[in-house]
Amino acid sequence: MAVYDTLGTTYARTRRPDTRIAARIHAALGDATDVINVGAGTGSYEPARTILAVEPSRIMLAQRPRGAAPAVCAVAERLPLRDGAADAVMALLTVHHWSDLAAGIAELRRVARRRVLVLTWDQQVYRERFWLVRDYLPQAAAHDDTRAVATERLAALLGGARVEAVPVPHDCTDGFGAAYWRRPDAYLDPQVRAGISMLAQTGEDALAPGLAALADDLTSGRWHARYADLLARDTVDVGYRLLVADF
Repeated sequence: MAVYDTLGTTYARTRRPDTRIAARIHAALGDATDVINVGAGTGSYEPARTILAVEPSRIMLAQRPRGAAPAVCAVAERLPLRDGAADAVMALLTVHHWSDLAAGIAELRRVARRRVLVLTWDQQVYRERFWLVRDYLPQAAAHDDTRAVATERLAALLGGARVEAVPVPHDCTDGFGAAYWRRPDAYLDPQVRAGISMLAQTGEDALAPGLAALADDLTSGRWHARYADLLARDTVDVGYRLLVADF
């Protein structure tokens, strides 16, 4: 997770929680009285009932807002917590960074008394539906192929889970991979790309040809003609999934 000591330097500026996604997450937490956030980053989507955040990057911890839940520098695979430490444990857009997925999920289950939430994405759906990686940046899709976790595997490790689609709003404020699906110019901004691990870790040299093609298509109007159907949509489902496991 030392990767986020580099990627996380501008995270708080481009990765602001989106209220609609927050509502989905908080609804899935249900009536949990206390919550632990694992792979917490800067604290996005933490409800007021969060009692502890766990994050391995000190750069990310330093960007947590004043008044946020207490935080500890630790990894998911070795949580410094007793069994059943909280009603619910959540891990949002983080499992693909873990060094040992099975160990991390086992730790989430050990620490949670009642419920575990995992927000991730279905790589096959993402590859097929998201125009940026499908049509311009296949190198980024190939990078994600090496780290994406199949929802079926996650559900199995969780001991069974319901899987909910999480549509992405056209004006999403959380700048994760597909957040700018209707605002393509954003992907030409280096600061935006720096906050998206898929792009930042693929590297600027590998992305350069695809970004140049995107810039040309935006200038000529080809992008708007090609994806005209997207411009009339308020949300899209490009594979983001919320897994909820109850014990």
